[in-house]
Amino acid sequence: MQQDEKHWSDVAAQWIAWARAPGHDAFWAYRKGLVDFIGEGSGRALEVGCGEGRVSRELKALGYHVTATDAVAAMVEAAREASSADDYHVAGLSDLPFDDASFDLVMAYNVLMDVEDVPSAAHEIRRVLKPEGTLFVSLVHPFRDRGRFAGRAPDAPFVIDGSYYGRDYFEGEEARDGLTMHFAGWSQPLEDYMAAFEAAGLAITGLREPIPDTADTDQLRQWSRIPLFLWLKARILA
Repeated sequence: MQQDEKHWSDVAAQWIAWARAPGHDAFWAYRKGLVDFIGEGSGRALEVGCGEGRVSRELKALGYHVTATDAVAAMVEAAREASSADDYHVAGLSDLPFDDASFDLVMAYNVLMDVEDVPSAAHEIRRVLKPEGTLFVSLVHPFRDRGRFAGRAPDAPFVIDGSYYGRDYFEGEEARDGLTMHFAGWSQPLEDYMAAFEAAGLAITGLREPIPDTADTDQLRQWSRIPLFLWLKARILA
């Protein structure tokens, strides 16, 4: 089992509880903007790294026929139990079990930070994307990975202690409202993602550095000053 798959298998129960607690994490503070940026559709959508299925459910509500995949069987089963999609597969990003040019939309929501080999993942996503299709990517903003706020106040300075550049494995634990989540993944600059997309024949067609839909806590007021997420749309180069 690959390092990334093993980690998420080990913490699957943590993540399912964390993601399903309404309003618990940042997803809920950005949900409206995310849905608006994706937009309504009626084609075939694939979510890679679906987790417990909350983004697949949003795609389904937008009108897509959704296939949900994850490398971790427990995640796929949780997505199925919540009726998150129309079809389900246990599959990692290195070997998607679909024909070439199968999907109108591929959704990679906060999953590429958890993949050791992003260039291979980008090539595999491109393979299953229709020539006129769209790739949607959400990342925790690379600046966020390399920096921190110096305090809890809304106007606290944002500090980068080391270098923005380079590629590092990270681990960390968050605890809030009786829930604990052990995160792990790969931190790398935006340039590395862009190089992977370029090598796969994908071109960026849209970019957002969203602010929260509402900023009713000091933490969200901080993230109204510095982007927490980066959202991208990409198409296959002609």
